[in-house]
Amino acid sequence: MQDLSRDTTERGRERTLATDSPVEVLGFLREQRALSDAAEANILKAAAQWAAMHSEAALDPSESTWGDTVKALAGPGAPGILEFSVLEFAAALGMSSDWGAAYLGAAIELRHRLPKVWARVMAGDLQAWRARRIAEATLWLSPAAAAHVDRHLAPVAHQIRPTALDRLVEEAATRHDPDQLARRTQAATDRRGIHLDTTRTSLAGTVPLHGELDLPDALALDEALAQGASDLASLGNTESLDARRATALGEMARAQLPLDLTTETAGSVEPTAPRRTPKQVVLHLHLSDTALGTEPDAEPLGRVGTTHTPVTADTIRTWCGQADHLVIKPVIDLNQRIHVNAYEVPDRIKEHLTLRDHTCVFPWCTRPAETCDTDHVQPFDAGGPTSTDNTAPLCRRHHRAKTHAGWHLTMPSPGTCLWRSPHGLHLLRDHTGTRLLPGPGHT
Repeated sequence: MQDLSRDTTERGRERTLATDSPVEVLGFLREQRALSDAAEANILKAAAQWAAMHSEAALDPSESTWGDTVKALAGPGAPGILEFSVLEFAAALGMSSDWGAAYLGAAIELRHRLPKVWARVMAGDLQAWRARRIAEATLWLSPAAAAHVDRHLAPVAHQIRPTALDRLVEEAATRHDPDQLARRTQAATDRRGIHLDTTRTSLAGTVPLHGELDLPDALALDEALAQGASDLASLGNTESLDARRATALGEMARAQLPLDLTTETAGSVEPTAPRRTPKQVVLHLHLSDTALGTEPDAEPLGRVGTTHTPVTADTIRTWCGQADHLVIKPVIDLNQRIHVNAYEVPDRIKEHLTLRDHTCVFPWCTRPAETCDTDHVQPFDAGGPTSTDNTAPLCRRHHRAKTHAGWHLTMPSPGTCLWRSPHGLHLLRDHTGTRLLPGPGHT
């Protein structure tokens, strides 16, 4: 497998595109696509091999696991994998731990529960990404239902559409595991909700919204938004219909109309629930003095503190003009060293780290720093101070990995984190992102 991967890489480097012929360009594209597909198949095969090397069978009950556990990443009947091994695999591929777990789960699912689809990938006549998509759809199936999908899908796996795949999976569940299908259907009903992704604030200050409603509720909301958009137009709003609908939804939210939970009895109205008062909405905004200046080269940008995304100064001015209550906080100097003579980390250091690091400092992790543990880089009981240059946010999973799984962290300068994995991968994480450094396992 290693020889094949090396050969694939070398041939890909030797071939360069220097032609004005459309036919040669198309030929080059087909060749590079074939090389890429072969490389992806090799990566998937290596993932399955890594999982086998770190399966439950590799866990020695006579030795302390230091918090390591066996995780089931694939469907029922497939072997589990040691949790901490996922982190190093993901780091080697330049993935977050969650993405690495999903990739390993698909490899395990294919290798152990979809052997016919797996064989096509290994034979080179099915693209790895197609096989992974199939594996992701069958993770919840019973072994019998997964075997049904494998048997009927393998011959047409190279051309099946997502909708047809979903129908086949549901058919297999209906035949072999109707109880699980019923539970999954109920779970889908329970997942109804409205989701606001406030971590993806655009430059104009907007955020995406998506959700799933019962049909009657959806029709009622649609009617309310249509009426609100019409009212805004009659008041002189010249924005597009979609923009007016969005504004109408915001107005509905700001009004926070209470639910009508009153009951009428014999000429009287009895409240069954207390009226709610509007909640305070808090925005943490950062705006430099240069953004407010009149110089031609002034950068008219600010930043949303909770998401660290840029917004225009004009947008911030508009928001401030709409605010009923405005609080101005002192500037936090991220170059200042804060130190306390105690193990417990005070809020002022946590706030400093949140603004400096934004997320968990483990390679490629995107967990918000606000939700993370605050870890001493050099342990406190080994002389490490409780200070901004010796602490960093780590989510619980990666905090455990640093403490128990052989991951080593140093911080050459505040906010710059140098990691070494158990098998010698070296990774640098700073404000620009994560980079895999030259060393063992990387050339």
